[in-house]
Amino acid sequence: MAGSIDDLARQHGVSVDAVRVLQDALRRGGGQQAQFSHPDLGGMGQWSAGGMTQVGDMFNTALKDKVRTLCAELAQSAATMPPSSDPPATPRQGEHQGEEQHGERRSPPRGDWWPQDLGRPSATGSQNGMRYACFPDARRVAVEQAGRVTLYDSGEHRISGVSQSQGGGQELSFSSQTGTVRASDLPVAG
Repeated sequence: MAGSIDDLARQHGVSVDAVRVLQDALRRGGGQQAQFSHPDLGGMGQWSAGGMTQVGDMFNTALKDKVRTLCAELAQSAATMPPSSDPPATPRQGEHQGEEQHGERRSPPRGDWWPQDLGRPSATGSQNGMRYACFPDARRVAVEQAGRVTLYDSGEHRISGVSQSQGGGQELSFSSQTGTVRASDLPVAG
């Protein structure tokens, strides 16, 4: 890799979180491909070493070039680096990590932050202290905020995209084959 995450973020004019999202996506894709979602990167996007780059802001060629360059730089070391993760949430007194109650689970102490029985997500992302991961085969969406993971039942919705509202609230919306569905409209998985 050409430089540190901070250096790459500064050099390309994106947040450190955006570079981490790309780095994690590339790691999952073995350094050959990435599927990601981050507002600094135009929302949902994909990149492959064969030359394909797609960003949600599809007519923004400067952004597409920026993502292509960042991915190429990160891909050089993505397959050999351990996953980056935020420090694990420290349980409050009386709570235990792994505890589940009313669809909420504490984040695992290391590695992936979602419940392991869900497998590998089709899409992940984070912004403003909130992370999400989509598991279409399990019909679940995991959302982590303030160290708490809430699982939503996506039911018949085949989630294909994620967006997060800006401003006062942190509302997640998902694109599915039936249109847009808000996380708050999905039932919490029991």
